[in-house]
Amino acid sequence: MAIEPDPHLSMVRPVTPHTPQGCEECLRLGSPWVHLRLCLTCGHVGCCDSSPLKHARAHAAAASHPIVEPLEEGEEWRWCYVHEALV
Repeated sequence: MAIEPDPHLSMVRPVTPHTPQGCEECLRLGSPWVHLRLCLTCGHVGCCDSSPLKHARAHAAAASHPIVEPLEEGEEWRWCYVHEALV
C-alpha cells in the first residue's frame, strides 16, 4: 500500500527567513530559544518545541501554516504540526 503525501505540502512556498538571527517573538520579548524553525509558507522564524515559548508551533496554529523546517546549518527535514510527523 502506497503512503499518501502530506496534503499540507501544497502550502510550501519559496521563502526568505524574516529574522534569520533568531525567533521573531523571542527577539522582541528578550526570551531565550533552543532551536529555530522556518515556516515554509511565509518565512516566519519561530522557536522550537524545546524552547520555553514554542513560537513556531503557535505561529503554525494561528496562521494555519503547518509545515516548518529547521533553520540550523546541516539539518534537512520538514515537520507538519497538523499531522505531528516528518514530511
